[in-house]
Amino acid sequence: MFIKITQSGKYKYAQLVESYREGQNVKHRVLLNLGRLDEIENNPSFQHLGMRLLELSKAKKVIDLESFSDARIVNWGYLVYRKIWEVFELDKILTRIKEKGKTQFNLSNACFLMVIQHLLQPKSKLATYANQGYYVQLPNVELHHLYRALDIIHIQKEQIEELMFHKNRNLFNMQVDVVFYDVTTFSFESVKADTLRDFGFSKDGKFNEVQVVLGLLVDCEGRPIGYELFPGNTFDGKTLDTALEKLEKRFGIRRVIIVADRGINSKLNLKRIVDRNYSYIFAARFKNMGRKIEEQVFDPEGYIELSSDQDEKVLYKVIDHINRFKQDGKTCELKEKLIITYSSKRARKDQKDRERLIQKAELLLKDQSKITASNKRGGKKYLKNSGEEVWYLDQEAIARDERFDGYYGIQTNEQDIKPQDALEAYHTLWKIEESFRIMKSTLEVRPIFHWTEPRIKGHFLICFLAFLLERTLEFKLKKAGETASPDKIREALNSMNFAEVEIEQKRFFIKTKATDLSSKILRILRIKPLKNVIPVEEFTL
Repeated sequence: MFIKITQSGKYKYAQLVESYREGQNVKHRVLLNLGRLDEIENNPSFQHLGMRLLELSKAKKVIDLESFSDARIVNWGYLVYRKIWEVFELDKILTRIKEKGKTQFNLSNACFLMVIQHLLQPKSKLATYANQGYYVQLPNVELHHLYRALDIIHIQKEQIEELMFHKNRNLFNMQVDVVFYDVTTFSFESVKADTLRDFGFSKDGKFNEVQVVLGLLVDCEGRPIGYELFPGNTFDGKTLDTALEKLEKRFGIRRVIIVADRGINSKLNLKRIVDRNYSYIFAARFKNMGRKIEEQVFDPEGYIELSSDQDEKVLYKVIDHINRFKQDGKTCELKEKLIITYSSKRARKDQKDRERLIQKAELLLKDQSKITASNKRGGKKYLKNSGEEVWYLDQEAIARDERFDGYYGIQTNEQDIKPQDALEAYHTLWKIEESFRIMKSTLEVRPIFHWTEPRIKGHFLICFLAFLLERTLEFKLKKAGETASPDKIREALNSMNFAEVEIEQKRFFIKTKATDLSSKILRILRIKPLKNVIPVEEFTL
């Protein structure tokens, strides 16, 4: 049976028709004339009859598309980070901190909201408060609770940091026999200094703004171990002792190799490391080691070919070295190995870098009034003053630097370490540089909108927790054979959305299409995929 529409005159009619066969022909028999089509349209009697027939036939209900409300997009991808948050038991830790004080609001909810906002869509605390409805069924947090949370957690920074270190160690078998340390700066859009914010050498060229200095410890996988904030005028080399104390006294690490760049390399720092029975692998300062070392650097005898191809030739040799210096009137001796390397690719890079600095120096010479205010690490490096305020290009300095094109080395007190292992450990220092890049770009630690010291410190602790969660997710993906950058991870989690709509006075979540990586993340973290359509009241976190 079917309904047939026929035309008679100027009207159309609806008929209930049955098909039957007569010989070789198929014919139609009218069972019921339903009437004129224009009288059937919007007729309540026909509508009720149709609904009743659907019920009797157990057919799925037909929904009028016009009854759909406007869709509101909400994110459920943040649940991935919530699982890692719970794996680290941060919800329980923050609840215990709350219960020890007089805090009435949910401290864990406030901190988690700020953390996921940094991870998925970095915003100010005010914008975070206004945007929290974007995360499906996330508990609501008042704006003043976000600020109060920063005041509370900064006091518990060391406790939280230690608990995260031990959790990381137990959960993921974190190896801390090699620890990477480096320092960077974070500027404020302000010129008002205080006990923490101060003017100093900026790693980002922000010379007219106050800043803080951050020293960061990471493991060989780039996962954070701990961090420390210092006043903005603190010299890099003076931050290491605090980091060493953190490793020894707070984390109980008794055997470790510290890997760091030239900025941390001072004789006093090396002595501090050895005094704690630690070892070091540092970038060597050949130009400050004396003529004898320079002669050995440029002597071709003893070099071993490490690798060679069309683009790059790499050589190395090892020199036994006694690092002598005086401290408190006493002569100190550190037995070291200097591992000197030469790279043809690095030589080309050094040449280009120097040529760029010479060009900058020549521009400064054209307007010598700018030289005094110029940065010594820029073009001013190759300028010299005759003593009569007349500047000229320092050809001797240029020639001296040119001799070192392609050469670099590391110094270590590890006597039994293989040169290849030491070089590999030092080359892995890029992980901490990548860590700073992630914090500054992906997590957008800056701009910092807080002005009081407790809230600045609380802000950095939130960023540290966000960085810990992001690195943990990266590590889990890597172990499962899936390499993904922080940007790709953010893109995947931000693609995991619902369109929330109301249909005939009932609300539904309709899942939108996500990236391929998002399904892999769910599988690796063993999070059950969600249905495509879910009644709102049936969705539970």
